[in-house]
Amino acid sequence: MTYQVYPRSFADANGDGIGDLPGITSRLPYLRDLGVDALWISPFYKSPQKDHGYDVSDYCDIDPLFGTLADADALISRAHELGLRLIVDLVPNHTSSEHPWFQAALAATPGSPERARYLFRDGRGPNGDQPPNNWRSVFGGAAWTRVPDGQWYLHLFDSSQPDLDWRNPEVGDMFEGVLRFWLDRGVDGFRIDVAHGLLKEESLRDQVVPHGIDPSSEAKSMIQLSLTDEPMWDQPEVHDVYRRWRRVLEEYPGDRMLVAEAWTQTAVSLARYVRPDEMHQAFNFAWLLAPWSAKAFAEVITGTLEELADIKASPTWVLSNHDVLRHATRYGGGELGVTRGRAATLAMLALPGSAYVYQGEELGLEQVEVAPEDRQDPTWLRTRNTAKPEEGRDGCRVPIPWSGTEPPYGFGPGSGQPWLPQPDSWAPVTVEAETGDQGSTLELYRRALAARRQYAGPNGGETVELLDLGADVLAFRRDGLTVVLNCGDEPVTLPAGEVVLTSEPLTGRTLPANTAAWLT
Repeated sequence: MTYQVYPRSFADANGDGIGDLPGITSRLPYLRDLGVDALWISPFYKSPQKDHGYDVSDYCDIDPLFGTLADADALISRAHELGLRLIVDLVPNHTSSEHPWFQAALAATPGSPERARYLFRDGRGPNGDQPPNNWRSVFGGAAWTRVPDGQWYLHLFDSSQPDLDWRNPEVGDMFEGVLRFWLDRGVDGFRIDVAHGLLKEESLRDQVVPHGIDPSSEAKSMIQLSLTDEPMWDQPEVHDVYRRWRRVLEEYPGDRMLVAEAWTQTAVSLARYVRPDEMHQAFNFAWLLAPWSAKAFAEVITGTLEELADIKASPTWVLSNHDVLRHATRYGGGELGVTRGRAATLAMLALPGSAYVYQGEELGLEQVEVAPEDRQDPTWLRTRNTAKPEEGRDGCRVPIPWSGTEPPYGFGPGSGQPWLPQPDSWAPVTVEAETGDQGSTLELYRRALAARRQYAGPNGGETVELLDLGADVLAFRRDGLTVVLNCGDEPVTLPAGEVVLTSEPLTGRTLPANTAAWLT
Protein backbone atom coordinates (compact mmCIF):
# COMPACT_ATOMS: atom_id res chain seq x y z
CA MET A 1 0.00 0.00 0.00
CA THR A 2 1.27 3.45 -0.95
CA TYR A 3 0.49 6.54 1.12
CA GLN A 4 0.33 9.91 -0.60
CA VAL A 5 2.02 12.79 1.24
CA TYR A 6 1.06 16.32 0.22
CA PRO A 7 4.14 18.03 1.67
CA ARG A 8 2.59 21.41 2.42
CA SER A 9 0.02 19.75 4.65
CA PHE A 10 1.65 16.71 6.27
CA ALA A 11 4.05 17.92 8.97
CA ASP A 12 5.77 21.25 9.67
CA ALA A 13 9.19 21.02 11.34
CA ASN A 14 10.17 24.70 11.48
CA GLY A 15 6.90 26.30 12.60
CA ASP A 16 6.22 28.48 9.55
CA GLY A 17 2.80 26.92 9.06
CA ILE A 18 3.80 25.00 5.93
CA GLY A 19 4.83 21.36 5.85
CA ASP A 20 8.40 20.45 4.87
CA LEU A 21 10.78 17.55 4.24
CA PRO A 22 12.17 17.37 7.80
CA GLY A 23 8.57 17.22 8.99
CA ILE A 24 7.89 14.23 6.73
CA THR A 25 11.07 12.52 7.95
CA SER A 26 10.01 12.97 11.57
CA ARG A 27 6.69 11.21 10.90
CA LEU A 28 8.02 8.23 8.94
CA PRO A 29 7.73 5.90 11.97
CA TYR A 30 4.00 6.69 12.03
CA LEU A 31 3.69 5.54 8.43
CA ARG A 32 5.69 2.39 9.11
CA ASP A 33 3.47 1.57 12.10
CA LEU A 34 0.34 2.29 10.09
CA GLY A 35 1.38 -0.52 7.74
CA VAL A 36 2.49 1.48 4.73
CA ASP A 37 4.82 -0.09 2.13
CA ALA A 38 5.72 3.10 0.28
CA LEU A 39 5.06 6.82 0.24
CA TRP A 40 4.46 9.04 -2.75
CA ILE A 41 5.38 12.68 -2.17
CA SER A 42 3.79 15.46 -4.21
CA PRO A 43 6.26 17.95 -5.77
CA PHE A 44 8.89 19.54 -3.53
CA TYR A 45 11.04 21.02 -6.32
CA LYS A 46 12.03 24.65 -6.60
CA SER A 47 8.92 26.54 -7.63
CA PRO A 48 7.22 29.94 -7.40
CA GLN A 49 4.30 27.96 -5.92
CA LYS A 50 1.64 29.38 -8.22
CA ASP A 51 0.16 25.86 -8.27
CA HIS A 52 1.73 24.67 -5.02
CA GLY A 53 4.72 22.96 -6.59
CA TYR A 54 3.18 21.68 -9.82
CA ASP A 55 4.85 24.67 -11.49
CA VAL A 56 8.51 23.64 -11.42
CA SER A 57 11.35 26.06 -12.03
CA ASP A 58 14.18 23.60 -11.23
CA TYR A 59 13.60 19.83 -11.29
CA CYS A 60 16.94 19.09 -9.61
CA ASP A 61 16.66 21.25 -6.51
CA ILE A 62 14.39 21.59 -3.48
CA ASP A 63 12.24 24.64 -2.89
CA PRO A 64 13.52 26.46 0.23
CA LEU A 65 9.94 26.31 1.51
CA PHE A 66 10.41 22.55 1.97
CA GLY A 67 14.11 22.33 2.81
CA THR A 68 17.29 21.40 0.97
CA LEU A 69 18.76 18.60 -1.10
CA ALA A 70 20.42 17.39 2.09
CA ASP A 71 16.94 17.15 3.66
CA ALA A 72 15.78 15.12 0.66
CA ASP A 73 18.73 12.77 1.01
CA ALA A 74 18.00 12.35 4.72
CA LEU A 75 14.35 11.59 3.95
CA ILE A 76 15.25 8.95 1.36
CA SER A 77 17.81 7.36 3.68
CA ARG A 78 15.47 7.26 6.70
CA ALA A 79 12.61 5.84 4.63
CA HIS A 80 14.84 3.02 3.46
CA GLU A 81 16.04 2.37 7.01
CA LEU A 82 12.40 1.87 8.01
CA GLY A 83 11.68 -0.43 5.08
CA LEU A 84 9.67 2.15 3.15
CA ARG A 85 9.94 2.82 -0.59
CA LEU A 86 9.85 6.44 -1.76
CA ILE A 87 8.16 7.65 -4.94
CA VAL A 88 8.52 11.27 -6.05
CA ASP A 89 6.17 13.28 -8.23
CA LEU A 90 7.42 14.31 -11.68
CA VAL A 91 5.72 17.09 -13.68
CA PRO A 92 6.71 16.71 -17.36
CA ASN A 93 3.75 18.26 -19.19
CA HIS A 94 4.72 21.83 -18.32
CA THR A 95 7.27 23.90 -16.45
CA SER A 96 6.88 27.04 -14.41
CA SER A 97 6.90 30.29 -16.36
CA GLU A 98 9.95 31.10 -14.21
CA HIS A 99 11.90 28.09 -15.48
CA PRO A 100 15.11 29.27 -17.25
CA TRP A 101 13.92 27.70 -20.48
CA PHE A 102 10.72 29.74 -20.55
CA GLN A 103 12.46 32.92 -19.54
CA ALA A 104 14.85 32.37 -22.46
CA ALA A 105 11.87 31.76 -24.75
CA LEU A 106 10.29 35.08 -23.75
CA ALA A 107 13.55 36.87 -24.44
CA ALA A 108 13.95 35.20 -27.84
CA THR A 109 12.13 35.84 -31.11
CA PRO A 110 9.38 33.86 -32.86
CA GLY A 111 10.80 30.80 -34.58
CA SER A 112 13.86 30.64 -32.30
CA PRO A 113 15.22 27.40 -30.80
CA GLU A 114 14.33 28.73 -27.34
CA ARG A 115 10.66 29.05 -28.26
CA ALA A 116 10.69 25.62 -29.93
CA ARG A 117 10.86 23.99 -26.48
CA TYR A 118 7.30 25.20 -25.82
CA LEU A 119 4.14 25.54 -27.90
CA PHE A 120 4.30 29.11 -29.19
CA ARG A 121 2.02 29.92 -32.10
CA ASP A 122 0.75 32.94 -34.04
CA GLY A 123 -2.79 33.99 -33.27
CA ARG A 124 -5.82 33.91 -35.53
CA GLY A 125 -7.73 36.84 -36.95
CA PRO A 126 -6.53 39.80 -39.05
CA ASN A 127 -4.20 41.03 -36.33
CA GLY A 128 -3.44 37.70 -34.71
CA ASP A 129 -5.35 38.83 -31.66
CA GLN A 130 -7.40 35.63 -31.31
CA PRO A 131 -5.99 32.46 -29.67
CA PRO A 132 -4.55 29.85 -32.07
CA ASN A 133 -7.38 27.41 -31.26
CA ASN A 134 -10.41 26.99 -28.99
CA TRP A 135 -8.82 24.91 -26.25
CA ARG A 136 -9.73 25.67 -22.65
CA SER A 137 -7.56 25.43 -19.55
CA VAL A 138 -8.36 22.69 -17.03
CA PHE A 139 -8.31 25.47 -14.43
CA GLY A 140 -10.81 27.62 -16.33
CA GLY A 141 -10.47 30.23 -19.08
CA ALA A 142 -8.55 30.07 -22.34
CA ALA A 143 -5.57 27.74 -22.68
CA TRP A 144 -3.52 30.43 -24.47
CA THR A 145 -1.78 33.59 -23.27
CA ARG A 146 -0.36 36.28 -25.57
CA VAL A 147 3.16 37.66 -25.12
CA PRO A 148 4.20 41.25 -25.99
CA ASP A 149 5.53 40.41 -29.47
CA GLY A 150 2.12 39.03 -30.44
CA GLN A 151 2.64 35.27 -30.29
CA TRP A 152 0.65 33.02 -27.97
CA TYR A 153 1.80 30.10 -25.77
CA LEU A 154 -0.23 27.07 -24.72
CA HIS A 155 -0.94 26.25 -21.08
CA LEU A 156 -3.48 23.52 -20.43
CA PHE A 157 -3.38 24.53 -16.77
CA ASP A 158 -2.50 27.95 -15.31
CA SER A 159 -0.84 30.67 -17.42
CA SER A 160 2.18 30.25 -15.12
CA GLN A 161 2.51 26.63 -16.39
CA PRO A 162 3.47 26.73 -20.10
CA ASP A 163 3.21 23.37 -21.87
CA LEU A 164 6.41 21.86 -23.25
CA ASP A 165 6.69 20.68 -26.86
CA TRP A 166 7.55 17.01 -26.48
CA ARG A 167 8.25 16.72 -30.21
CA ASN A 168 11.45 18.69 -29.52
CA PRO A 169 14.29 16.22 -28.69
CA GLU A 170 15.75 18.67 -26.16
CA VAL A 171 12.74 18.14 -23.93
CA GLY A 172 13.13 14.37 -23.79
CA ASP A 173 16.86 14.65 -23.16
CA MET A 174 16.33 17.08 -20.31
CA PHE A 175 13.85 14.79 -18.55
CA GLU A 176 16.08 11.75 -18.93
CA GLY A 177 18.65 13.75 -17.00
CA VAL A 178 16.05 14.54 -14.32
CA LEU A 179 15.16 10.86 -13.95
CA ARG A 180 18.80 9.90 -13.54
CA PHE A 181 19.41 12.73 -11.03
CA TRP A 182 16.77 11.35 -8.63
CA LEU A 183 17.45 7.68 -9.32
CA ASP A 184 21.09 8.30 -8.44
CA ARG A 185 19.93 9.80 -5.13
CA GLY A 186 18.03 6.61 -4.34
CA VAL A 187 14.36 7.24 -5.10
CA ASP A 188 12.38 4.12 -5.87
CA GLY A 189 10.13 5.53 -8.55
CA PHE A 190 8.09 8.33 -10.04
CA ARG A 191 4.45 9.29 -10.16
CA ILE A 192 3.97 11.00 -13.52
CA ASP A 193 1.69 14.03 -13.38
CA VAL A 194 -0.69 14.47 -16.35
CA ALA A 195 0.91 11.46 -18.03
CA HIS A 196 -1.71 11.53 -20.80
CA GLY A 197 -1.00 15.14 -21.77
CA LEU A 198 2.61 15.38 -22.95
CA LEU A 199 1.89 15.08 -26.68
CA LYS A 200 -0.82 17.04 -28.47
CA GLU A 201 -2.12 16.52 -32.01
CA GLU A 202 0.62 18.13 -34.09
CA SER A 203 -1.77 20.41 -35.98
CA LEU A 204 -3.15 21.88 -32.72
CA ARG A 205 -6.56 21.88 -34.41
CA ASP A 206 -9.73 23.11 -32.73
CA GLN A 207 -11.49 20.78 -30.34
CA VAL A 208 -14.83 19.64 -31.75
CA VAL A 209 -17.49 20.87 -29.34
CA PRO A 210 -21.05 19.49 -29.67
CA HIS A 211 -23.75 22.01 -30.50
CA GLY A 212 -25.21 23.60 -27.41
CA ILE A 213 -22.16 23.11 -25.18
CA ASP A 214 -20.15 26.13 -24.15
CA PRO A 215 -16.78 24.83 -22.86
CA SER A 216 -15.94 28.29 -21.52
CA SER A 217 -19.02 28.50 -19.30
CA GLU A 218 -17.30 26.99 -16.28
CA ALA A 219 -14.05 25.44 -15.15
CA LYS A 220 -13.58 21.82 -16.07
CA SER A 221 -12.40 19.71 -13.21
CA MET A 222 -9.53 17.28 -13.72
CA ILE A 223 -11.93 14.44 -12.92
CA GLN A 224 -14.39 15.36 -15.70
CA LEU A 225 -13.56 13.47 -18.86
CA SER A 226 -15.48 16.24 -20.63
CA LEU A 227 -15.71 15.96 -24.41
CA THR A 228 -15.23 12.95 -26.65
CA ASP A 229 -12.89 14.82 -28.99
CA GLU A 230 -9.64 15.49 -27.14
CA PRO A 231 -6.77 16.55 -29.44
CA MET A 232 -4.80 17.71 -26.40
CA TRP A 233 -4.89 14.42 -24.49
CA ASP A 234 -3.84 10.78 -24.82
CA GLN A 235 -2.03 10.90 -28.16
CA PRO A 236 -0.33 7.71 -29.45
CA GLU A 237 3.16 9.24 -29.51
CA VAL A 238 3.15 9.72 -25.74
CA HIS A 239 3.89 6.04 -25.30
CA ASP A 240 7.31 6.45 -26.93
CA VAL A 241 8.25 8.72 -24.02
CA TYR A 242 7.46 6.09 -21.45
CA ARG A 243 9.24 3.31 -23.34
CA ARG A 244 12.38 5.44 -23.15
CA TRP A 245 11.86 6.07 -19.44
CA ARG A 246 11.31 2.38 -18.75
CA ARG A 247 14.66 1.60 -20.34
CA VAL A 248 16.31 4.16 -18.05
CA LEU A 249 14.76 2.65 -14.91
CA GLU A 250 15.84 -0.83 -15.90
CA GLU A 251 19.47 0.28 -15.83
CA TYR A 252 19.17 0.75 -12.04
CA PRO A 253 19.20 -1.99 -9.40
CA GLY A 254 16.14 -2.88 -7.37
CA ASP A 255 12.49 -2.53 -8.20
CA ARG A 256 12.21 1.03 -9.53
CA MET A 257 8.75 1.94 -10.82
CA LEU A 258 6.66 4.39 -12.86
CA VAL A 259 3.01 5.09 -12.08
CA ALA A 260 0.86 7.20 -14.40
CA GLU A 261 -1.71 9.81 -13.55
CA ALA A 262 -3.63 9.36 -16.79
CA TRP A 263 -7.21 10.55 -17.07
CA THR A 264 -8.25 8.59 -20.14
CA GLN A 265 -11.67 8.02 -21.67
CA THR A 266 -11.73 4.23 -21.36
CA ALA A 267 -10.16 1.34 -19.49
CA VAL A 268 -8.74 0.18 -22.84
CA SER A 269 -6.80 3.41 -23.37
CA LEU A 270 -5.62 3.41 -19.74
CA ALA A 271 -4.27 -0.12 -20.16
CA ARG A 272 -1.92 1.09 -22.93
CA TYR A 273 0.12 2.98 -20.33
CA VAL A 274 0.99 -0.23 -18.47
CA ARG A 275 2.15 -2.44 -21.29
CA PRO A 276 5.26 -4.48 -20.41
CA ASP A 277 7.70 -1.92 -21.82
CA GLU A 278 6.02 1.21 -20.40
CA MET A 279 4.68 2.14 -16.96
CA HIS A 280 4.44 -0.35 -14.14
CA GLN A 281 1.11 1.02 -12.89
CA ALA A 282 -1.52 3.64 -13.75
CA PHE A 283 -4.00 5.15 -11.33
CA ASN A 284 -7.42 3.57 -11.73
CA PHE A 285 -9.75 6.52 -11.21
CA ALA A 286 -12.84 4.48 -12.07
CA TRP A 287 -13.11 3.35 -8.43
CA LEU A 288 -12.78 6.95 -7.22
CA LEU A 289 -15.42 8.18 -9.70
CA ALA A 290 -17.95 5.44 -8.96
CA PRO A 291 -21.05 6.39 -6.94
CA TRP A 292 -22.01 4.59 -3.74
CA SER A 293 -23.45 1.56 -5.51
CA ALA A 294 -22.77 -2.16 -5.37
CA LYS A 295 -23.48 -2.43 -9.09
CA ALA A 296 -21.08 0.42 -9.93
CA PHE A 297 -18.30 -1.03 -7.76
CA ALA A 298 -18.74 -4.46 -9.33
CA GLU A 299 -18.52 -2.96 -12.84
CA VAL A 300 -15.30 -1.16 -11.92
CA ILE A 301 -13.73 -4.35 -10.59
CA THR A 302 -14.64 -6.51 -13.58
CA GLY A 303 -13.81 -3.82 -16.14
CA THR A 304 -10.42 -3.09 -14.60
CA LEU A 305 -9.33 -6.70 -14.28
CA GLU A 306 -10.53 -7.65 -17.77
CA GLU A 307 -8.63 -4.84 -19.49
CA LEU A 308 -5.39 -5.59 -17.62
CA ALA A 309 -5.53 -9.37 -17.90
CA ASP A 310 -3.92 -9.70 -21.33
CA ILE A 311 -0.96 -7.45 -20.53
CA LYS A 312 -0.56 -8.88 -17.02
CA ALA A 313 -0.29 -5.42 -15.42
CA SER A 314 -0.96 -4.78 -11.76
CA PRO A 315 -4.27 -2.99 -11.06
CA THR A 316 -4.46 0.00 -8.75
CA TRP A 317 -7.24 1.29 -6.53
CA VAL A 318 -7.68 4.75 -5.04
CA LEU A 319 -10.50 6.58 -3.24
CA SER A 320 -9.05 10.06 -2.68
CA ASN A 321 -6.11 12.31 -3.57
CA HIS A 322 -5.06 15.96 -3.48
CA ASP A 323 -7.24 16.91 -6.49
CA VAL A 324 -10.69 15.62 -5.53
CA LEU A 325 -13.32 15.77 -2.79
CA ARG A 326 -12.41 13.51 0.09
CA HIS A 327 -14.45 10.33 -0.24
CA ALA A 328 -16.12 10.65 3.17
CA THR A 329 -17.75 13.81 1.80
CA ARG A 330 -18.52 12.29 -1.61
CA TYR A 331 -20.30 9.43 0.13
CA GLY A 332 -22.71 11.72 1.96
CA GLY A 333 -20.65 13.49 4.61
CA GLY A 334 -21.02 13.35 8.38
CA GLU A 335 -21.35 10.00 10.12
CA LEU A 336 -22.89 8.41 7.03
CA GLY A 337 -20.03 9.47 4.77
CA VAL A 338 -17.34 8.33 7.20
CA THR A 339 -19.09 4.99 7.72
CA ARG A 340 -19.36 4.40 3.99
CA GLY A 341 -15.75 5.47 3.51
CA ARG A 342 -14.57 2.89 6.05
CA ALA A 343 -16.55 0.18 4.28
CA ALA A 344 -15.33 1.14 0.79
CA THR A 345 -11.75 1.10 2.05
CA LEU A 346 -12.10 -2.45 3.36
CA ALA A 347 -13.43 -3.61 -0.01
CA MET A 348 -10.65 -1.78 -1.87
CA LEU A 349 -7.87 -3.21 0.29
CA ALA A 350 -9.00 -6.77 -0.44
CA LEU A 351 -8.58 -6.41 -4.20
CA PRO A 352 -5.46 -7.63 -6.03
CA GLY A 353 -2.81 -5.09 -6.98
CA SER A 354 -1.80 -1.84 -5.29
CA ALA A 355 -3.90 0.46 -3.12
CA TYR A 356 -3.17 4.17 -2.71
CA VAL A 357 -4.25 6.08 0.40
CA TYR A 358 -4.30 9.88 0.66
CA GLN A 359 -3.01 11.48 3.85
CA GLY A 360 -5.72 12.03 6.46
CA GLU A 361 -8.22 9.53 5.08
CA GLU A 362 -7.01 7.10 7.74
CA LEU A 363 -8.40 9.61 10.27
CA GLY A 364 -11.78 9.78 8.56
CA LEU A 365 -11.23 13.40 7.52
CA GLU A 366 -13.91 15.06 5.43
CA GLN A 367 -13.59 17.87 2.92
CA VAL A 368 -13.10 21.19 4.73
CA GLU A 369 -15.15 24.19 3.67
CA VAL A 370 -12.44 26.80 3.20
CA ALA A 371 -13.55 30.43 3.40
CA PRO A 372 -13.26 32.40 0.13
CA GLU A 373 -10.65 34.73 1.56
CA ASP A 374 -8.42 31.75 2.47
CA ARG A 375 -8.60 29.86 -0.82
CA GLN A 376 -5.43 29.47 -2.88
CA ASP A 377 -6.32 26.95 -5.59
CA PRO A 378 -5.76 28.29 -9.14
CA THR A 379 -9.13 26.82 -10.13
CA TRP A 380 -10.78 29.21 -7.68
CA LEU A 381 -8.68 32.18 -8.75
CA ARG A 382 -8.89 31.67 -12.54
CA THR A 383 -12.68 31.37 -12.49
CA ARG A 384 -13.04 34.72 -10.69
CA ASN A 385 -14.09 33.01 -7.48
CA THR A 386 -17.12 31.36 -9.11
CA ALA A 387 -15.92 27.75 -9.10
CA LYS A 388 -18.11 25.34 -7.21
CA PRO A 389 -16.63 23.81 -4.03
CA GLU A 390 -16.07 20.49 -5.82
CA GLU A 391 -14.04 22.29 -8.49
CA GLY A 392 -11.61 23.67 -5.95
CA ARG A 393 -8.98 21.58 -4.23
CA ASP A 394 -8.20 23.58 -1.08
CA GLY A 395 -10.69 21.63 1.02
CA CYS A 396 -8.82 18.32 0.69
CA ARG A 397 -5.42 19.95 1.25
CA VAL A 398 -5.95 21.39 4.74
CA PRO A 399 -3.03 20.30 7.00
CA ILE A 400 -3.79 17.10 8.88
CA PRO A 401 -4.16 17.04 12.69
CA TRP A 402 -1.68 15.15 14.86
CA SER A 403 -2.41 16.08 18.49
CA GLY A 404 -3.91 18.60 20.85
CA THR A 405 -7.29 20.27 20.99
CA GLU A 406 -6.87 23.37 18.82
CA PRO A 407 -5.04 24.48 15.67
CA PRO A 408 -2.43 23.67 14.53
CA TYR A 409 -3.16 20.30 16.22
CA GLY A 410 0.49 19.31 16.38
CA PHE A 411 1.01 19.94 12.66
CA GLY A 412 3.97 22.10 13.65
CA PRO A 413 5.45 23.84 16.67
CA GLY A 414 3.82 26.96 18.06
CA SER A 415 0.20 28.07 17.88
CA GLY A 416 -2.16 29.53 15.33
CA GLN A 417 -3.49 28.41 11.98
CA PRO A 418 -1.29 26.85 9.25
CA TRP A 419 -1.31 27.93 5.60
CA LEU A 420 -4.88 26.68 5.16
CA PRO A 421 -7.01 27.04 8.32
CA GLN A 422 -7.99 23.89 10.17
CA PRO A 423 -11.52 23.45 11.59
CA ASP A 424 -12.14 24.07 15.28
CA SER A 425 -13.92 20.68 15.39
CA TRP A 426 -10.91 18.46 14.68
CA ALA A 427 -9.82 17.60 18.24
CA PRO A 428 -11.57 14.17 18.13
CA VAL A 429 -9.91 13.17 14.83
CA THR A 430 -6.24 13.79 15.60
CA VAL A 431 -3.77 10.92 15.43
CA GLU A 432 -3.35 11.27 19.20
CA ALA A 433 -7.09 11.11 19.90
CA GLU A 434 -7.74 8.14 17.62
CA THR A 435 -4.73 6.06 18.66
CA GLY A 436 -5.87 3.28 20.99
CA ASP A 437 -9.57 3.88 20.33
CA GLN A 438 -10.57 0.59 18.70
CA GLY A 439 -13.65 2.19 17.17
CA SER A 440 -11.65 4.91 15.43
CA THR A 441 -10.95 5.05 11.72
CA LEU A 442 -7.20 5.13 12.38
CA GLU A 443 -7.26 1.86 14.30
CA LEU A 444 -9.47 0.33 11.60
CA TYR A 445 -6.85 1.23 8.97
CA ARG A 446 -4.11 -0.28 11.12
CA ARG A 447 -6.08 -3.51 11.49
CA ALA A 448 -7.01 -3.52 7.82
CA LEU A 449 -3.46 -3.05 6.55
CA ALA A 450 -2.22 -5.81 8.84
CA ALA A 451 -5.02 -8.10 7.62
CA ARG A 452 -4.23 -7.19 4.03
CA ARG A 453 -0.71 -8.55 4.46
CA GLN A 454 -2.09 -11.77 5.90
CA TYR A 455 -5.12 -12.41 3.69
CA ALA A 456 -4.90 -10.23 0.57
CA GLY A 457 -1.24 -9.50 -0.03
CA PRO A 458 0.67 -9.42 -3.32
CA ASN A 459 1.15 -13.19 -3.22
CA GLY A 460 -2.60 -13.74 -3.22
CA GLY A 461 -4.49 -14.81 -6.30
CA GLU A 462 -5.37 -12.33 -9.02
CA THR A 463 -8.76 -13.89 -9.75
CA VAL A 464 -11.78 -12.13 -8.28
CA GLU A 465 -15.05 -14.08 -8.34
CA LEU A 466 -18.14 -11.91 -7.92
CA LEU A 467 -20.90 -13.40 -5.76
CA ASP A 468 -24.63 -12.67 -5.94
CA LEU A 469 -25.87 -11.69 -2.50
CA GLY A 470 -28.46 -9.19 -3.67
CA ALA A 471 -28.67 -6.03 -5.77
CA ASP A 472 -27.36 -3.75 -3.01
CA VAL A 473 -24.47 -5.99 -1.97
CA LEU A 474 -20.99 -6.14 -3.48
CA ALA A 475 -19.56 -9.54 -2.68
CA PHE A 476 -16.51 -11.27 -4.09
CA ARG A 477 -14.14 -14.12 -3.35
CA ARG A 478 -10.38 -14.03 -3.82
CA ASP A 479 -8.57 -17.23 -2.92
CA GLY A 480 -9.85 -18.10 0.55
CA LEU A 481 -11.06 -14.59 1.37
CA THR A 482 -14.69 -13.53 0.95
CA VAL A 483 -15.54 -9.81 1.04
CA VAL A 484 -19.05 -8.44 1.53
CA LEU A 485 -19.93 -4.73 1.21
CA ASN A 486 -23.51 -3.78 2.04
CA CYS A 487 -24.36 -0.65 0.04
CA GLY A 488 -28.05 -0.86 0.84
CA ASP A 489 -30.22 0.51 3.61
CA GLU A 490 -31.15 -2.83 5.18
CA PRO A 491 -28.95 -5.36 7.02
CA VAL A 492 -28.01 -8.59 5.26
CA THR A 493 -27.00 -12.02 6.51
CA LEU A 494 -23.36 -12.93 5.99
CA PRO A 495 -22.41 -16.10 4.11
CA ALA A 496 -20.54 -18.92 5.82
CA GLY A 497 -17.02 -18.27 7.03
CA GLU A 498 -15.04 -16.89 9.93
CA VAL A 499 -15.31 -13.12 10.23
CA VAL A 500 -11.78 -11.68 10.47
CA LEU A 501 -12.40 -7.96 9.88
CA THR A 502 -15.37 -5.59 9.76
CA SER A 503 -15.71 -1.85 9.20
CA GLU A 504 -18.39 -1.57 11.91
CA PRO A 505 -19.38 -3.87 14.81
CA LEU A 506 -21.64 -6.80 13.98
CA THR A 507 -24.57 -8.33 15.80
CA GLY A 508 -24.26 -12.04 15.20
CA ARG A 509 -24.08 -12.84 11.48
CA THR A 510 -25.89 -9.67 10.43
CA LEU A 511 -24.02 -7.10 8.36
CA PRO A 512 -25.47 -3.59 8.88
CA ALA A 513 -26.08 -1.10 6.08
CA ASN A 514 -22.99 0.73 4.78
CA THR A 515 -20.66 -1.85 6.31
CA ALA A 516 -18.08 -4.31 4.96
CA ALA A 517 -16.70 -7.58 6.27
CA TRP A 518 -13.90 -10.00 5.45
CA LEU A 519 -14.48 -13.70 5.96
CA THR A 520 -12.22 -16.74 5.59
